[in-house]
Amino acid sequence: MNMENTKMMGIAEAILSLKESMVDQRAVDNHDNYSSKISKDLKVWRHNLIDIYAQSINNDLETSYIKLKKWGEQAVDLLIELDLPLDIAIEEIRNYRDRIGKIIRDEAEKQQLSYTEFYDVLSRFNSVVDRAVHWLSISYSKKYYSRIHAAESVALELSVPVIKVTDTIGILPLVGDIDTKRAHELMDKALVKGTQLELDHIILDLSGVPIIDTMVADRIFKVIDALGLSGISAILTGIRPEIAQTMINLGINISNIPIYSSLHIAMKTLQE
Repeated sequence: MNMENTKMMGIAEAILSLKESMVDQRAVDNHDNYSSKISKDLKVWRHNLIDIYAQSINNDLETSYIKLKKWGEQAVDLLIELDLPLDIAIEEIRNYRDRIGKIIRDEAEKQQLSYTEFYDVLSRFNSVVDRAVHWLSISYSKKYYSRIHAAESVALELSVPVIKVTDTIGILPLVGDIDTKRAHELMDKALVKGTQLELDHIILDLSGVPIIDTMVADRIFKVIDALGLSGISAILTGIRPEIAQTMINLGINISNIPIYSSLHIAMKTLQE
């Protein structure tokens, strides 16, 4: 082992020798008030981060990056599982950069590293720290938006419910604004559920829709046409005066579609 490797190992060992005290001090400085489980998980997480930082001193960068990427994925899983924000993890990374940076400085002076050796050590260490922030941010964003997307999908599905009220009649109550995604879901849900439930009639109730624009109107009438091809008769109810006026202004022909002022009247007529 050459002299340079010996010096690098000495710096790494100095970092690891202070690992426990750094982790404990961080808990004190950060005023950790988490549950025992969260505190235990954070302690393990901090230990692993310091291990990677220390190993980056005498390991090649690619090896450090691989270990760091695995740590970042575990860190993100932990943050999301414990419902902790990303800035907690980034603050941990920055905190240990400062602490370990001082250890590197002191050890470099003690072991009389040349300027070139000192620069090389700091460059490798800072590269690993920067990569930690980068990967952690990207991984957290992907996982976080994945959860949001899943929640949106569930909410979207629930916002277009087809309710079977008799053996042959179903109701599709629409409430709120209808955007492109929801309009597409409207088409799919009406066709699939109408067929699955073996309905003869589906009542599209628009009493909860505040506005009808060209896109929404076009989608609704495409749904009606598609239902007709599937053998299901579509009926419109709850069209408010301002929406009726909008539909007329848009030139929409609704003369061949059964329309009732209220859901109650439509149900009564169909049952009769």
